[in-house]
Amino acid sequence: MKMYYVTLNNAEEARTIGRKLLAEKLAVCVNWYPITCAYIWQGEINEEPEVVLIIKTQAGYGSEIEKVIRQNINYTNFIAEISPSSINQGFLDWLNAEIPVKKLQSTI
Repeated sequence: MKMYYVTLNNAEEARTIGRKLLAEKLAVCVNWYPITCAYIWQGEINEEPEVVLIIKTQAGYGSEIEKVIRQNINYTNFIAEISPSSINQGFLDWLNAEIPVKKLQSTI
């Protein structure tokens, strides 16, 4: 299993991207919520609202997920792949039933 932590400008972007990922079977579940982002830009500290989109999926879908994100925004954002070390079995059963496990391609 993989999770993706994605920052976006607003909830509508998160909703649009999240629903496309679900429709294309690239995710089993998505969550989004508002946050405040504080960052340094050109030597000054700035604060502004953002939205975090969390994507729950199988391993191997990162490039396809990023493609959907890029099709829906035109700015540089943060996308991080997270590898959970422990997941409850009920969630894994649901994930495995809904999203195909990608087979790793051999390099030989």
